[in-house]
Amino acid sequence: MDKPVCLITGAGAGTGAAVAKRFSQGGYQIAMLARDKTRLNDLEKEIDGACGYQCDVAEIKEFQEVLDMVRVKQGPASVAVHNAVAGRPFATVLDATPEIFEKQFRVNATALMVLAQSVAPGMIEAKKGAILVTGNTAAWRGKASYSMFAPTKAAQRILAEAMARDLGPQGVHVAHFTIDAAIDTPWTRPEFFPDAPDDFFAKPKDIADTMYYVAHQEPSAWTFALDLRPASGKW
Repeated sequence: MDKPVCLITGAGAGTGAAVAKRFSQGGYQIAMLARDKTRLNDLEKEIDGACGYQCDVAEIKEFQEVLDMVRVKQGPASVAVHNAVAGRPFATVLDATPEIFEKQFRVNATALMVLAQSVAPGMIEAKKGAILVTGNTAAWRGKASYSMFAPTKAAQRILAEAMARDLGPQGVHVAHFTIDAAIDTPWTRPEFFPDAPDDFFAKPKDIADTMYYVAHQEPSAWTFALDLRPASGKW
């Protein structure tokens, strides 16, 4: 029997890579989408049987073509993880630009819709599958400097909820993960929190373990909305 496919957008050095490794350990073949070809090549060497596809999900036509390529090369996705994110530059409303706002919306929300349109038909036919969405507390709180980021992540969350209500009865589990933490990545510590203790951060491996668990829940007790934060976090 062929291995099921887990497709991941935003397969970077943090959560995306950790999710790829966790699902590979669980017996999946991995399709990784990211803009950085070098990073994809490195992950292909680290993860047995993983395939990398250089892609900018903000370029919708390109994204659709790559999704078709994955389906032809590896088969229909059993799990799809929308981890691609556009947040920077952060800006107040007076400093925001329509062009950047619109691009962030394409990455955070429109690309999720395009991903679902690509993978959901195969999942419905199989009567099983999962679409997992990596969210952020910006989806719930509009900080002053998040005038572009927060609305696009809120749109992503509401889209995921609409998808869950639509696709759930058809056998597709949609789940949204609110990451209420700084994620421990190679750039997060030195750039933003150089003096923070270890327990300040959410570990990508632990996030990936939780996402793997949720993807394999029984249909009688599916989770849709899940908040993830370190035990030491203030909320």
